[in-house]
Amino acid sequence: MFLNKITPILLAESTSEVENATSSAATNSDIFHLTSEDWANVWKKVVDWLSTTGIRVVIGLIVLFIMIKITNRFARHVRNRMVKRGSDKTVTSVIYQIISIGFKIIWVLLFLGFIGIQTASIGSVLASIGVAIGLAIQGSLSNFAGGIVILVMRPFRVGDFISAQGVEGTVEDIRAFYTHLVTTDNKAICVPNGALSSGVIVNVSAKPIRRVDQIWSISYDADYDKAVKIITKIINQNELVLKDKDIFVRMAEHNSSSIDIKTRVWVKSSDYWTVYFYMLEEVKREFDKAGIEIPYQKLDVNLYKQTSTK
Repeated sequence: MFLNKITPILLAESTSEVENATSSAATNSDIFHLTSEDWANVWKKVVDWLSTTGIRVVIGLIVLFIMIKITNRFARHVRNRMVKRGSDKTVTSVIYQIISIGFKIIWVLLFLGFIGIQTASIGSVLASIGVAIGLAIQGSLSNFAGGIVILVMRPFRVGDFISAQGVEGTVEDIRAFYTHLVTTDNKAICVPNGALSSGVIVNVSAKPIRRVDQIWSISYDADYDKAVKIITKIINQNELVLKDKDIFVRMAEHNSSSIDIKTRVWVKSSDYWTVYFYMLEEVKREFDKAGIEIPYQKLDVNLYKQTSTK
């Protein structure tokens, strides 16, 4: 009795499963059949795109490549002409970067418009991306603003020797975000323009002449007048010292173990270190010949003998 009731149910379920499997197989067959039929249409669309838009893309890329080459040659030509005319190195570098980068951006935008891409929508997207990036790189934006301040105010130029932010060196290049320095031992230093524009900058090359300040110490037992005459003679014999400027040789201080003589002489900025080291070498040599003692730290020890009384 139970088998009589359950048999129709099992038959119905098996029949339903068979129908579903048949329907699924038919659907898969239809999909495969449609894909095979549409392949010709897809290939036709690809060929149509290549014969219309594809040709425009190829032509646009060729023209873009040619224009970039022309821009590079034109920018180099302008830079070379400015260098030959003796233009300021900073201005030359900035104009070269504006021509090289600015025109390339224009050519890319024209290329996108030529192949049918709406540049207005691209501009709005780029503006939105720019706002998001701006919030994320506020420090870089301050460096960019600092670069603009440096280019406008011109506290230093390419080729100047400066000291700032705890480093010093010759300015090799001034860029949008960083200023590149080269130290005297040929190390490259990148200084952020934001900190550079808001801090103290010592421009050693700003003026054509500089003053060399030095101090010479002699012992209290040495002949002061003789030492002054020796130093003055050494200064007058040096052709790099500017004789039309005041030459200062006077007693500066009474130290605990020495008399200090201070000298001030004026030289061209390019001759500063030559005169500085020349004075150090010659004064030491002449002091030794004249028997003038250059004091150094020493300790005097006195021994006292104590006798016992019986």
